[in-house]
Amino acid sequence: MTARIGVVTFPGSLDDRDTQRAIRLAGAEPVALWHKDKNLHQVDAVVLCGGFSYGDYLRAGAIARFSPVMEPLIEQAKAGLPVLGICNGFQILTEAHLLPGAMLGNDHLHFICRDQKLRVENADTAWTADYSAGQEIHIPLKNMDGRYVADAYTLDALEAEGRVAFRYLDVNPNGSLRDIAGITNEAGNVVGLMPHPEHAVEPLIGSGRTDGLPFFTSILKKLVNA
Repeated sequence: MTARIGVVTFPGSLDDRDTQRAIRLAGAEPVALWHKDKNLHQVDAVVLCGGFSYGDYLRAGAIARFSPVMEPLIEQAKAGLPVLGICNGFQILTEAHLLPGAMLGNDHLHFICRDQKLRVENADTAWTADYSAGQEIHIPLKNMDGRYVADAYTLDALEAEGRVAFRYLDVNPNGSLRDIAGITNEAGNVVGLMPHPEHAVEPLIGSGRTDGLPFFTSILKKLVNA
């Protein structure tokens, strides 16, 4: 039976179609979820894609966090449903308190769009198992509010528990504390990151690399072997 991975579209989402394509390329079935859906239609995993949900009013992700679809998503994520938040999706996950910390405006106050070098710090999550710890990859990055912040206690806990999933290499593009590009929850089923793996799944588009495809093959293998 084909794994079904939901992709939530909010008003202002930009990368839902790209994310659906990446899921399809990995061999799973993408399922379009609307922000007003009050259930997840029995999907096996969910991706919160990039964009500017609700125009990023108040704070990035602050309004989307209260969309009807988030109620079942939060409940099921706490029960083990795999959830990936990409860029705006990462912001939504912090607003929903599924991941700790917060996202602030880039320290240079400019929108940034670049091919970003990362190091995989945790290859044991539901979304990173097809990588190797310490592996260096290149993933496109595009954001205005990508600066990850948290108090020292939270940062120390993330480091000690191995919950920093990705770290920026060569350059910190937005001022994120401790060069953090992505994190995971304690169970490893919820992952958020600022760069866009869905834009690095085919050699003829985007960065010309396929470094982002393992996100989607990782979750497929986990679901198939569950």
